[in-house]
Amino acid sequence: MSYKVLIVEDDPMVAMINEQYVTKNPDFEIAASCRNGKDALDFLAANKVDLVVLDVFMPYMDGIETLKKIRENNYQTEVIMVTAANDTSTLEQTMNLGVVDYLIKPFALERFQVALEKFAAKASTFNKCKEGILDQNSIDSIISGGVKGNPSAIPTAANSLPKGIQQKTLETIEKYFKENPGLQSGDTVAGKLGLSIVTVRHYLNYMVENHKLAETINYETGGRPCMLYKSI
Repeated sequence: MSYKVLIVEDDPMVAMINEQYVTKNPDFEIAASCRNGKDALDFLAANKVDLVVLDVFMPYMDGIETLKKIRENNYQTEVIMVTAANDTSTLEQTMNLGVVDYLIKPFALERFQVALEKFAAKASTFNKCKEGILDQNSIDSIISGGVKGNPSAIPTAANSLPKGIQQKTLETIEKYFKENPGLQSGDTVAGKLGLSIVTVRHYLNYMVENHKLAETINYETGGRPCMLYKSI
């Protein structure tokens, strides 16, 4: 699955960098790039995207107003806010309007990729839960967006696994890490077990949240950073 991303940034150079950062992740593709909020809303009115990377300070309509309009119009898209503003008021407004992440300029490629992975983890969990009844663990996983350290996401028994997490698949992945104690990438695990990378990423995020795996970022790939995992 490829997630469609709309870049909303008035600075052409920054917009180009954001586009390059997005395309370094094979799970994402650029739907369009707009220079202001008004053009972005016009695009969203006619096109569906999964994620908007939205700047705050722009002509005609700033990012805060654009985000409000996105919510008022009920456009089904998530938003990552990108801004040079680091004041509490701006942060509070955007958080209250429901953003996946908030990036302060200038930011590194690695931090941008973390924001994309946070969105992907949330989207993957939500999609797997759509056809089932949500339990507390599923809701906690969606709200946390794959952020580890959420104690309420820890199941109290085997039968309390969240929707989208199957006991047999979980045991298969746990067994793989026991037999392969070194650092492992999601792509490697998916290839060895014959599972899709989206499925494996979902399980890896779940296992990190529940302290079964430790994660680290490998910056020495020569390309985009790669998340690595190992048993705790």
